[in-house]
Amino acid sequence: MDSHGQSEQQVAWTVVVTDIGPLLLAATRDGLVNVVFHATDAVRDKALDRLAARLGARPVEDPDSPLLAEAIRQVAAYFAGERHDFELPLDWSLITGFNRQVLRELASGVPFGTVVGYGDLAGRVGQPGAAQAVGMAMGSNPLPVVVPCHRVVESDGGIGGFGGGLETKRKLLALEGVLPEPLF
Repeated sequence: MDSHGQSEQQVAWTVVVTDIGPLLLAATRDGLVNVVFHATDAVRDKALDRLAARLGARPVEDPDSPLLAEAIRQVAAYFAGERHDFELPLDWSLITGFNRQVLRELASGVPFGTVVGYGDLAGRVGQPGAAQAVGMAMGSNPLPVVVPCHRVVESDGGIGGFGGGLETKRKLLALEGVLPEPLF
């Protein structure tokens, strides 16, 4: 509690090493709140500043935090090929409206080893024709990998865009058996 009797937001973070590079994981009491690709020092610092501004609390590095323990375990198991589904509490406070609706549908309705088109996902949330808006929602996903925006592709067979970079998207889809492993 702070001096005004309000519960202070607690945000714990750590960086984990994965096959696609370092990922920053951040969690609140409500669940995993942010996953950030390519978490070099500069990227990490910028992400932590954004989190502090959005959540009203400075994130604290704490790799041993109980808030992060299960997320760390499940991310490691996913990249080891031992886990296909994340079963984590998620804090959706960084995203609202249509974007939240699309990401929730993605998380619950597009399983490991499958893909969905941007337009198809728009239709699933009752907004046929909103493929571009779905693309924007994917780009604003605060929980990539766990909320699998890498599984959203173009309807013509193209891989589509990806905030973590196309090579990262290819590696994630290869891990899930959707694409062959890159040759080099």
